[in-house]
Amino acid sequence: MLKQQLRGVSSLLSSITLIGICVGMTSTLLSLRATIENFGTLVTGIIMSAYFIGYLFGTTRAPKDIRRVGYIRSFGGLAALAAFSILVQSIWINPVVWFVMRFLTGFAISGLFLIVESWLNTMADNRSRGTLLSVYLVLIYGALVGGQLVLGIADPTGFTAFAIAALLINFALIPILISVTVEPTTHKPRKVPIKLLLNTVPLGVVNAFIMQACYAMFYGVGPVYASSIGLSVTQVTYFMAAFIFGGMLAQAPIGLLSDRVDRRLMIVICASGGSVLAYVLSQLGATQVHLIYPAVIVLGAFILPLYSLGMAHTNDYLEKDQMVGATGAIIKIGGAGSIIGAPAVAGLMQFGQANHFFYLLMVLTAIVALYAIYRISKRSKAEDQLHTNFAVLAPSQTSDELLTTMAESVPEEEEDEEVVTGNAVLRRK
Repeated sequence: MLKQQLRGVSSLLSSITLIGICVGMTSTLLSLRATIENFGTLVTGIIMSAYFIGYLFGTTRAPKDIRRVGYIRSFGGLAALAAFSILVQSIWINPVVWFVMRFLTGFAISGLFLIVESWLNTMADNRSRGTLLSVYLVLIYGALVGGQLVLGIADPTGFTAFAIAALLINFALIPILISVTVEPTTHKPRKVPIKLLLNTVPLGVVNAFIMQACYAMFYGVGPVYASSIGLSVTQVTYFMAAFIFGGMLAQAPIGLLSDRVDRRLMIVICASGGSVLAYVLSQLGATQVHLIYPAVIVLGAFILPLYSLGMAHTNDYLEKDQMVGATGAIIKIGGAGSIIGAPAVAGLMQFGQANHFFYLLMVLTAIVALYAIYRISKRSKAEDQLHTNFAVLAPSQTSDELLTTMAESVPEEEEDEEVVTGNAVLRRK
C-alpha cells in the first residue's frame, strides 16, 4: 500500500525536491552577493527579511487562489513568479529591487510548498501518513543541503547561480504538469485567536516567535557572518549545510524522546544547548574552521527541533478541533519573528562586531530556556501528552498550517466545518 502511494506521489516529491534545492541556494546566494556588492549588513538583513514578509502573505493569500483556479494552475503561476523574481535580481543589482523581488520569491515559494504539502496529505491515509511525511522530510533536508553544495560550485558574482535556481523551479513544473493525480479539494480553515493561545499556551507562542526569528537570522544573515570572519564561498556553503545537517540528524530522536518526557523539559535542554553552542561559535574564527563545522552541526541539532517541540507542546493543551486553527495563528506569530530576526542581527553586526551574530542567538535561545523553566514551575505536564505526537520540522519555509494538519486528520463527515481537508504539520508540526 505504501509503495503504491509513493509511486502515486512521486511527481509531487520530485517537484518539491527541486524547489527545496532552489530554496537552499537562493538565501545563501543573495546574502553572499549582497556582501560582494557592498550593500551593508543592515541593508542585507532588511532585504532577506522581505522573503519572510512575502511568505507570511503567501500563506494567507495562496489558499484563496488555489480555491479559485485549482492546484495545477496555481502551481504553474507561482513557479513562474518565483523564477521571474530570482532572475530579476541577477539583472538589476539594486537593494530596493532586491527587496521587492525577495518579497515575491517568499510569496511564491510559500504557495508552492502549500500546494505540494496539501496534495501529499490528501493522498495519504492514517496508517501511512507518518511514513510518507518522513520520506517528504528526508527529501526536503537533502534538497536544502544539496542547494548549499550546488552553490559551492557556482560563482555568486555572476549570472550562472541565479540561472540555475530559476531553471530548477521551471523544471519542477514538469512532474506536476504531467501528473495524472486528481487534485485535492480544499475548504477554508477555522481560526483560533492569538489571544486565546497566549492565555492557554504562552510558551508555545513565545517559542514560535523567538525560534523563527533565530531561523531567519541564520538563513538570512548567516552567510554574511561566515563571509565576514574570512570563510571562502565554498566554506560558507559548508557552514550553512552543516547547520541543516545537524537538524536533520536530531529531529527524529528528539521528537521521539519528547513523546516520552515533558516536552517543556526537552525545550529547556535544546534551548540551553543551543545557547552554549552559540557562545562557543562566537569565539571561533576562520583559522579554526575545523572546529566551526562540528560546532554548527551540534547547534543545528539543538535549535532546529525547537519550533516543532513548541508546536507539539501547544497542541498538547488544545482540543483536536482547535489544532488546525491554532497552527494558522502560530504561522502569523512565527512570521512576525522571522521578519524581525534578520534585520535585528544585521543591525547589531553593522554597528558592532561580527560575533554579535552568535551573541544575539545565544541570548534568544537562553530566553526560551528560562521561560520554559518558569512555565514548568507554574503548570503541570499535559495530562495526555501523547494525544498529539511530535512531528519534525524541516528548515525550509513551508506551510506550517498544512503540515500541522497532516498529523491530525479532520473527519470528512464534519462537512459543516470549514477546514483544509486532511492537513497536518511538517513544519513541521
